[in-house]
Amino acid sequence: MKKFIGKLILKIIGWKVVLQGDVNNLDRCILAVAPHTHNSEYLLGNLAYWSLGKPLKIIIKDTHTKAWYGGIVKALGGIGIDRSQKNDLVNFVARQFAKEDFSLVITPEGTRSWVPKWRKGFYHMALAAKVPIVLAAGDFKTKTMYLGYKIPYEKIASSSYEEIMKEIQEYYVNYKITPKVPQNWNPQIY
Repeated sequence: MKKFIGKLILKIIGWKVVLQGDVNNLDRCILAVAPHTHNSEYLLGNLAYWSLGKPLKIIIKDTHTKAWYGGIVKALGGIGIDRSQKNDLVNFVARQFAKEDFSLVITPEGTRSWVPKWRKGFYHMALAAKVPIVLAAGDFKTKTMYLGYKIPYEKIASSSYEEIMKEIQEYYVNYKITPKVPQNWNPQIY
């Protein structure tokens, strides 16, 4: 049902999904999504994943999973985290991957505002969980969602952080992605 809904809504609003690589790249990964400049990017990304019939999860403040609408948030893949407590998020994520296969959405910018560089957590999560990093981007100029460019775990484990970040940065520069709020995007990510 989600697959049908995702395809239908994307068609109605004029967005298309371009799959980069095998659709199975989306089964078990850290899905690094950028640019992250507006909340609508999350909704579009969810619809794109639904349209491909793939399971998707996101780490979110637990206030959203405990609120009256918490059931909806959980059904959409929300995993509540208490941000007031010191969490070992990297190992928490690794334990979640040990239990099931899914894609975990991470926005490495960490905010919808302009940032000078990305946070490193998504990289450490991929290493700890022994999963690939898959890249995703939404281009608001062409109304295109790009999904599926895979950096295999073996490459992440055998390369330096700087080498991986350089590859990711080149990906976003080469696609010339136009975010929803362009002034909030810094393509110089590390």
